[in-house]
Amino acid sequence: MVFGLEMLNMRSDGTRNMPKNGDRSSKSDQERLNFFGRTAQALRRRIGRGFGRGADDADVMDVAPQTFAPNARRIISAPDGLCLYAIGDIHGRRDLLERLTQMIEEDAQSLPEGVKPQIIFLGDYIDRGLQSKDVINFFTSGAVDQFDPVFLMGNHEEALLRFYQEATFGSQWARYGGAETLYSYGLAPPNQRASLNSHTEMAAARNAWTKVWNEFRVRLPAEHLAFFQNLQPYHVAGDYLFVHAGVRPGVALDQQSMRDMLWIREEFLDDPQDFPQMVVHGHTPMDTVHYDHRRLGLDTGAFLTGKLTAARLTGTDVAFLST
Repeated sequence: MVFGLEMLNMRSDGTRNMPKNGDRSSKSDQERLNFFGRTAQALRRRIGRGFGRGADDADVMDVAPQTFAPNARRIISAPDGLCLYAIGDIHGRRDLLERLTQMIEEDAQSLPEGVKPQIIFLGDYIDRGLQSKDVINFFTSGAVDQFDPVFLMGNHEEALLRFYQEATFGSQWARYGGAETLYSYGLAPPNQRASLNSHTEMAAARNAWTKVWNEFRVRLPAEHLAFFQNLQPYHVAGDYLFVHAGVRPGVALDQQSMRDMLWIREEFLDDPQDFPQMVVHGHTPMDTVHYDHRRLGLDTGAFLTGKLTAARLTGTDVAFLST
């Protein structure tokens, strides 16, 4: 599904062309976030309830109307000569990634002469989805090289790299999505619950994780490891800052911690002040794209909803594509 290019656009003066069903009452970020936890299980429950949408708009994604005070308006622009496509959290859904990439290829054919397309991936390519290895194969195959891609680090890629170094981190990683990544590489994580019954079983579980860790280090292709190790923490283009989770308010970009850029939530999401750039991020799954004068959130829960979302940023215009 394409929305934005056909259904929703942001005008350069800061106002929106809304779809006909845009009169649906909106919820605040905090109300939406109250439904989410940091685990896949919490998100499954939330998405299973349909994000609270009515039956009449279950298949439509829209951006709730925003009202900005005049002094909150500012002109945000992509670099001249570039059309930027920013893609939210993929989480092991190569099928959606291929579909959205095809949509971008088709859309890019209509760009004016002299405008080049570039894709910026916001991180969280793996975990939760069983096609995690396939997603990395897609990237390392050169399938998107024509778009001069920028690959950012997500907290789930950070977790994989930590497990690559620390066998003892395996059980924690598995609890928030790493199990699916291990399965995608042909490995089965040890039974988590059985390890809590006795010291003997805990020791057996540690040994089991060490075995999985050793095998994972063997099975992880060198090009996959290089891909993970070369992911960038953030990317700046024009008036946009692309980062996985967000940034800490009041802290200069060159002073931001990796922890915040990969994990931050409420302190970033709820702060009312403008950042020096418009922040484009993923990490916090929501039922709709979030777009206001501060940030553009693109994680639409693809691994369960089937909706992988991209923002199309060209000049001062913003539009969206979704599977």
